[in-house]
Amino acid sequence: MNSEKNAKKIVVLGTGGTIAGTASNAADNIGYTAAQVGVAQLLDAVPGLSSLLQGHALLSEQVAQVDSKDMRFDIWQTLVRRVSAHLSQPDVTGLVITHGTDTLEETAYFLHAVLPARLINSKPVVLTCAMRPASSLSPDGPQNLKEAVTVALRAGAHGVVAVCAGSVHAALDVQKNHTYQPAAFTSGDAGPLAYVEEGAVRLLRNWPLAPELKAQEAIEKIAFVSTWPRVEVVMNYAGCDGAVVDALLRCSPDASPLRGLVVAGTGNGTIHKDLEAALRRALQAGVRVVRTTRCANGRVLPAAKSEFASSDGLSPVKARVALMLDLMGR
Repeated sequence: MNSEKNAKKIVVLGTGGTIAGTASNAADNIGYTAAQVGVAQLLDAVPGLSSLLQGHALLSEQVAQVDSKDMRFDIWQTLVRRVSAHLSQPDVTGLVITHGTDTLEETAYFLHAVLPARLINSKPVVLTCAMRPASSLSPDGPQNLKEAVTVALRAGAHGVVAVCAGSVHAALDVQKNHTYQPAAFTSGDAGPLAYVEEGAVRLLRNWPLAPELKAQEAIEKIAFVSTWPRVEVVMNYAGCDGAVVDALLRCSPDASPLRGLVVAGTGNGTIHKDLEAALRRALQAGVRVVRTTRCANGRVLPAAKSEFASSDGLSPVKARVALMLDLMGR
């Protein structure tokens, strides 16, 4: 869909995912190939979209075309450049991104962390997705996309959010919590930010504000950096030892040196004594260590004088993104 000159605009950026997936059999909702349908075609398949726009023009752009399990740093870099460029235009009032569900929460957090506050504290960036491919007998993508545009058009909306199955989640909280059902996302203890009900947004909490991070001051560096610091995630479990950490510390000469570790602890961030000893060795080697929990709900409440840094409530995968950004800012 093309814009009219001088009209207010909503921009939709496509990155692929299940929402753009197809299968040879319309009854097959799992044996599909993701990222097959272009974003312009996805928009054409959304009924009633033109009347929803209420005079806004709709622009679409294909930024990438990947299964989100294969999301890459270079796509994030392109995405943040394109989002910044569009939001900087005074006639663009909101932006939607179609994305696969597998890594949506990481992309959402990345954009939340690095996009300039002056842009996302005044305009919304809405990620949306699907759990069923576009070829399905009952695809959920068109409804999710329509509701994402509804949120992007909402007066006063701002910040990075995700829309799926009628729920609106803040980027800081959103987490995929189901492998198959259309309502695949949760906001954990925080609860949804809003619901989209019959074309109307029912707001439950305030729209999210951009954080004050060093990464925002270095957005150009992040957008064009060629090498990202290597940060890995390790998990605590029964019978765990420190072998994985020690192996990571002995990385081959051809591999990027380990810069950080995020440990997904049990319960309130508890760590097996053997893994804890290995993490201490990592600290002594100059590797940053951040403690999180593998629990879906709750946050780690760090003990006084804890030797491992706190994730400040971030999930393991989001804590990894935050640590990479922090390492790049140093």
